[in-house]
Amino acid sequence: MSLETMPLTEDRATGSKVHLSEEEIFAAHRGGKLSVGSKVPLASLRDLSIAYTPGVAQVSRAIADDPSLASALTWTSRLVVVVSDGTAVLGLGDIGPRASLPVMEGKSALFKAFGELDSIPLVLDTTDVEEIIETLVRLRPSYGAVNLEDISAPRCFELEERLIEALDCPVMHDDQHGTAVVVLAALLNAAKVVGKELGAMRAVISGAGAAGIAVAEILLNAGLGDVVLLDSRGIVHRDRVDLNAVKAKYAAKTNRAGVTGGIQEALNGADVVVGVSSSTIAEEDLARMNPDAIIFALSNPDPEVMPDVARRHAAVVATGRSDFPNQINNVLAFPGIFRGALDAGARRITPAMKLAAAQAIAGLAAPDLTADYIVPSPLDPRVAPAVAAAVAAAVEG
Repeated sequence: MSLETMPLTEDRATGSKVHLSEEEIFAAHRGGKLSVGSKVPLASLRDLSIAYTPGVAQVSRAIADDPSLASALTWTSRLVVVVSDGTAVLGLGDIGPRASLPVMEGKSALFKAFGELDSIPLVLDTTDVEEIIETLVRLRPSYGAVNLEDISAPRCFELEERLIEALDCPVMHDDQHGTAVVVLAALLNAAKVVGKELGAMRAVISGAGAAGIAVAEILLNAGLGDVVLLDSRGIVHRDRVDLNAVKAKYAAKTNRAGVTGGIQEALNGADVVVGVSSSTIAEEDLARMNPDAIIFALSNPDPEVMPDVARRHAAVVATGRSDFPNQINNVLAFPGIFRGALDAGARRITPAMKLAAAQAIAGLAAPDLTADYIVPSPLDPRVAPAVAAAVAAAVEG
């Protein structure tokens, strides 16, 4: 489906749709989507003396004497840098840093619109983990948190882990954890709709990259009964000798029944399937799932299975698209997660904070649950504040 013909739901109540044209898309991006504005007046000599010289020297001297004042007297405590090397951008793949910049600009715009956080994109012309770490360590005085974005697996796992250790501020790879948080939120409510307990359910995750691994981790942390991961070669299990270190780690903590084979074997008796890969799932394979199944087909723009087909075999269906019910969208998670972490002065984003974020998102939809409404709209103004409050409350002292 091309951008020219892709429909986007504008109003779920009326079902009205808007069609995007190439002309309006390029017009909106011309000159970039971001700008920097001043928070103080600059209309008089007095204004200039306060905002810049000579007044600014007093502030700089104060910070030089007490570096902790930088968080209160500069924007660093509310500034998130969106960092990418352009190696795994949306459905486009390795397109490089320059081509990835429009996406990172968009991410920064979402931080401002939904989380009331300032954000700037940093696209780096290197794929070397050491160089990326060194760059961000040297830039540390300029920002308050790092959102890693569109960095290919398995490098993204090492990069995030090492940056968390190297920096004294929140770091999160949103392709992993933003996706995982919203998937868990949706599953918490979907389980209520179908009347099943998490601990009794088995989920199949089609895709063992950044998102798939993080989804597996958060579902296990939340108490799901079991998870079966699939990569391009089939089910991830303990006896496979072709697994990288990350997949081998999860082979040891998932698939407790030792299932082998491919998607057909994985779906036998499964309660949930989460698609986070570009592969397709055949309808006859979905028929192998348990009654009242849950299908999250999250690939964009083409889901692993289209919702009309999925509904023949599932009680609850979600996608990553806005033109179908139950959109699993990272914007439900990341603005509030970073805002809550920065509000609380957290040095790290912990598993407990991610679980709290998922529970907050699920809680907003819980009073009005239906099979077609398991998470709030990405445009719901309650979401980021609720997530931020829950995350801040989960910060360990």
